[in-house]
Amino acid sequence: MKPKNLLFIFSDEHSKKSLGCYGHPFVQTPHLDRLAARGTRFTSAYTNCPICVPARASVATGRYVHEIGCWDNATAYSGNPASWGHRLMEQGHRAVSIGKLHYTGSDARRNGFDEEILPLHIVNGKGDLLGLIREELPVRKGSALLGPESGPGESEYAEYDRNIRDAALQWLGSEGAQPGEKPWALYVGFVLPHFPLVTPQKWFDMYPEARMPMPSQYDKTQRPSHPFIDSLRKCQVYDEGFTDEAMVKRSLAAYFGLVSFMDDNVGQVLQALKDAGLEDDTLVIYSSDHGDNLGARGLWGKSTMYEESAGIPMIIAGAGVPAGAVCDVPVTLADVFPTIVECVGARLTPDDEDLPGQSLVDIANGKARQRTILSEYHAAGAMTASYMIRH
Repeated sequence: MKPKNLLFIFSDEHSKKSLGCYGHPFVQTPHLDRLAARGTRFTSAYTNCPICVPARASVATGRYVHEIGCWDNATAYSGNPASWGHRLMEQGHRAVSIGKLHYTGSDARRNGFDEEILPLHIVNGKGDLLGLIREELPVRKGSALLGPESGPGESEYAEYDRNIRDAALQWLGSEGAQPGEKPWALYVGFVLPHFPLVTPQKWFDMYPEARMPMPSQYDKTQRPSHPFIDSLRKCQVYDEGFTDEAMVKRSLAAYFGLVSFMDDNVGQVLQALKDAGLEDDTLVIYSSDHGDNLGARGLWGKSTMYEESAGIPMIIAGAGVPAGAVCDVPVTLADVFPTIVECVGARLTPDDEDLPGQSLVDIANGKARQRTILSEYHAAGAMTASYMIRH
């Protein structure tokens, strides 16, 4: 494949069940749907860990959580082992990030970038200490506010995402459009549709609450019981804050509105890429760090291996990628590392020989290597076999 630029758009907490191109009956994601129509959509894409910080460490390093030791939201990526960005910079390619990364802190070259624009990292370099592994899980009382706070309105995250979008538009129209000796890689990290479920009015109004269905197995008589799930419910008391079905439906409407708001921002970035004359010379990847349970089985947020939480969208488009194609080969965020390196024409190094991933472009073109057997994937926390977590 001829080397080309790489645009990696990464959202936060976007379940693959909440896109039109993945079959949702009414969620409006026209820009991502068009991206899928001109590229390949992976139906069995999964996060390597269904919480933010570990998932982002995996996508940076191309390695499973158990290999890099980033187990929770207080153990973030801090530049070691090498990221895909390090590989690019070592070989003369420019790597730039705009938006949320969730690493230990802002140190661009340590993190694998020539420049970090509007970065967001874990709080004070320490992150979520309350979520550390411990014998007795604490009750996270603040989680009960998810439902009561949901609805139309403005949030810091929405404003931050607008700023990320605008910075991406500016970069693509100026620096990205400048001819260079080697292709570049641009990472654009949006925060939404991550909670709080507070949505700008225009986008909230797209989803009338009266039309919202109740989540699957939401009734308490239908909810599955398992020691981990039971403990999670006692710790993350999201559902205890919901007082009636109307609040549940309002929360779903707010989440879907955030998805459409994010999709609109993605659409503007993709249009800027086209306006700069870069579309034909750029591979686009869209994905998310994990999904959201959205009330299914009485659960909200992420942190489970159920399909809603662990399943993610994965879409690639560009020259050399089958257009309008659907690929059922299981993939994970660990496949992003070799995809980016190979896309821009850089090389993997001997240190990368044991990376578990493979180029998504090769997989889309029917050149998938034999995926690791199920038991090994499960031990590695890859969660790539869909039947492991669909029930």
